[in-house]
Amino acid sequence: MKKVLFATTALVATAGMAAADVSFGGFGRFGLFYDEGLADETRIEQRFRLTITGTAEADNGVEFEGRIRFQTDDNAAGASNGAQSSAAGFAVTSGGFRLDVGHVSDVINSGDVVDYYGYGVGLTSFAEQSSGFGLPASGFGSGGDETLVAPTVKLRYTAGDFTVSASYTDDALGGEEYQVGVGYNFGNYSAGIAIGNEDATDFDFVAASFGGEIGALAFSILVADYDGNADTSYGFSVKYDIGAATDIRFVYSDNGTPGADETVAIGFRHSLGGGVSLRGGIGQNNAGNTVADLGVQFGF
Repeated sequence: MKKVLFATTALVATAGMAAADVSFGGFGRFGLFYDEGLADETRIEQRFRLTITGTAEADNGVEFEGRIRFQTDDNAAGASNGAQSSAAGFAVTSGGFRLDVGHVSDVINSGDVVDYYGYGVGLTSFAEQSSGFGLPASGFGSGGDETLVAPTVKLRYTAGDFTVSASYTDDALGGEEYQVGVGYNFGNYSAGIAIGNEDATDFDFVAASFGGEIGALAFSILVADYDGNADTSYGFSVKYDIGAATDIRFVYSDNGTPGADETVAIGFRHSLGGGVSLRGGIGQNNAGNTVADLGVQFGF
């Protein structure tokens, strides 16, 4: 992410502030998307995201951050909407502690301790190792309207290879949600587990992951269980580097519902340099439909 600094002098002049800046960053992607289960099976895929982040550091070294993002997407028919703004997210960092408040990820979604998504397949990551596990509804992105998001508070502490994280979401749907997790990195491997409770239904849930790298092969395994699902869900994903710029990816995910289809997909990513990559994949989603995509993504 390239930083664009402006008005720094005015911000630094704020009482008690040692340094401050504003940065812009994000990504764009476009290509083709196919899903045989949709009325319009093939469409133009497009997404543009711009994130604006403001940071400041107090004289005592405590760092403060605020961010908001603008994003435009296509819908199932391929039409693109106007750029939508998100609710704001904030963070305070000091030493190994980080506090996130507002429009922020909870413990499981953030990846602080659990590798929830793994190595996604496709331009849109239409297949992930978590595809079969439906997280309980939380404030993060609830209802697809990011301008009306129930706030989350998450506290994380990292000491060396050990991380502990806890979150609370004041769910706008009428309940509350609690999560806590721990993670540990050892050599080329990492493991983590997070548990939680959805207050509105009193359903408990748990997600655990293990992953690592063996030469050119990287892997991730996820096991998750939620009282609202019939069975335990599990999935895994792998990435194999076939060159300095190209990798092959594979995903399998079982959705924990007897008689339902598994998510299975294979894809690739090829770097074109400068933050640009060609991505694509093909597979079956948990509805039993063939899904595929192909396109370019670039970061800035």
